Amino acid sequence: MQQTGPAVDGASRRHRRWVQLLLAMLLVALVLGGAVPFVSGSGRAYLSYLVLAQTQDAHGADLAADQSRAAGGRVVQEYPQIGAVLAYATGGFAERVRTRPGIAAAGATRTAAVPGPPGPLSGADFRHGSGSADAADDSTLSDPAEQADWNLAMIGAAGPVAPTTALLRTAAAPQAAPENAQPAAGGLGRVLVAVLDSGVDDTHPDLRAAVDPAASASCADGRPDARYGSWRPDEGVSESGHGTHVAGIVGAARDGHGVTGVAPGVRIAAVRLLGPLGQYYAENIVCGMLWAADHGARAINDSYFADPWKYNCPEDPDQAALAQAVGRAVAYAQRRGAVVVASAGNDSQDLEGTRVDQRSPNDRTSGPAQDRVLGTECIRLPGELPGVVTVSAVDRSGEPAGYTNYGNGRVTLAAPGGDPDSGVAGAIVSDWPGGRYAALAGTSMAAAHVTGAVAVVAAEHPDWGPGRIADALTEAAAANCPLGPGGCADRRYYGAGVLALP
Repeated sequence: MQQTGPAVDGASRRHRRWVQLLLAMLLVALVLGGAVPFVSGSGRAYLSYLVLAQTQDAHGADLAADQSRAAGGRVVQEYPQIGAVLAYATGGFAERVRTRPGIAAAGATRTAAVPGPPGPLSGADFRHGSGSADAADDSTLSDPAEQADWNLAMIGAAGPVAPTTALLRTAAAPQAAPENAQPAAGGLGRVLVAVLDSGVDDTHPDLRAAVDPAASASCADGRPDARYGSWRPDEGVSESGHGTHVAGIVGAARDGHGVTGVAPGVRIAAVRLLGPLGQYYAENIVCGMLWAADHGARAINDSYFADPWKYNCPEDPDQAALAQAVGRAVAYAQRRGAVVVASAGNDSQDLEGTRVDQRSPNDRTSGPAQDRVLGTECIRLPGELPGVVTVSAVDRSGEPAGYTNYGNGRVTLAAPGGDPDSGVAGAIVSDWPGGRYAALAGTSMAAAHVTGAVAVVAAEHPDWGPGRIADALTEAAAANCPLGPGGCADRRYYGAGVLALP
């Protein structure tokens, strides 16, 4: 009997350890499988919220912050330019804060919970500062050596492409710059263009002289982070090279190597929006738009749509708040003198008609997306906001690209976006992180051409406001149709016409 007790106790301990091991293995399996998205020490799950005051100023931001705290939220960033704050809170916060005095709207910016708010970030305050992407990845390429590209020829930014000219050439010798009507690099050097995207590799030879560190930052969690290099892409996030590709289309240097941008010599503010979860959340967009505007950007390129909802509908209070917040930020940038340019999207959908959204919410950790049938009141952010120059895509022949979204009154103009099924010769070749090059196709690429054209016009007419610059581009587009007279009359796809440098 004396030996039985210890033996039973040992077996019991071994049994408990075995049960604990099984529970641990089960928990790991659930986490990896997405059934348990986050586990925190406190066991609490937070969502991020944008809270908007009725007044769009610093006093409104203060009020929104006070009311958010009173409703149980933790404020991590204020946006005094538009009277809004970013807060993190647990369940029921939005319903509580919407009823408080002086609050115009509040909405969750994500559907997947996180363990808690982001940690402290030095200097993340606009008051002490300066006053899912639309493309498909392709394999990287050899140095194009600035061969004449069909996309630049189509908009009048390069000489015509000879039928026998190869688009790519390996180890080609530097060439003389083609004779174009673009402003000298010195004039473009006075123009700042913001690329709000997945980050920009400013070490790329084509972009080394273009990216302005003083005007660049990360807004990957809704707070401006101006630490050196924060704007560079995160290699651990898919599509991280997208922003470098877009920046190359806008302003890659003309030096005989690599590719040439629409506006070589322009200054680029690289603003990384893409966060570690691979999302372009509304607070990231708001932060980036305000940062770019306060640093004097004349054009702001937006080649993405806001996550987690591909389209935001006014009848949903969360989505309505996100549309209002991003709308305030866009309007602020426009008042500060920026032309806001956005891609129309790659879903082959009529933005002026009923359509189906089968991808939202795209930050879910398990289960299928909602199958939403949407009306015209549901909009893409930021492309369908007032005053935004929304760009559809055409292929090398000038025909609407098969993937491009369209819509009467929803597309401002068209620009080269390329065809992903026609190989390198029919796609858009531009820069890729690590000194490489890639051929992509999408309305992302089309929007970048327009942003470069905005920079050219701004350099020639520094006193023009955003409305007059946009008008100049639409007037020039009306006279440019690669298909010949009358070939670009369908305004659903072309808007005013195909981009041309005025």
